[in-house]
Amino acid sequence: MNEAAEKSLRYREGMATRRQVLGDGYVNRTEAQRSAFDEPFQDLITEAAWGHVWSRPTWTKRERSMVTIALLAALGHQEEVALHVRATVNTGATKEDIMETLLHVAIYAGVPAANSAIKVAKAVLDEMGQQESGTEERREEHHA
Repeated sequence: MNEAAEKSLRYREGMATRRQVLGDGYVNRTEAQRSAFDEPFQDLITEAAWGHVWSRPTWTKRERSMVTIALLAALGHQEEVALHVRATVNTGATKEDIMETLLHVAIYAGVPAANSAIKVAKAVLDEMGQQESGTEERREEHHA
């Protein structure tokens, strides 16, 4: 029997949203690693997080992206912060949005949480080629 036909409408909607936000490459790699052990968890997050919460029409993907980054940063989930910073290319959240989000984290969840998340976000933005090159230019000016 076709596995997709066995999944709920909420699951299928969640998978579509997950692919839209995280990208096909990431989702394909994750799905390739799926096992019988983690299948119940993968189904849960696909239906609940992606199908129920992320697929709701009330907030934009950009707004959900910023809130998600804030919550993950506040809870110290740095690997997930990195994942969702990468996803901003698909959600429309800008690097300025990310910084504003992390400033809120600093005030409402603590400076150490924001500091750690800012380090992660900077590294990911560098990797994505979205960090400003002004830092490098300023360093070169001081050495001249």
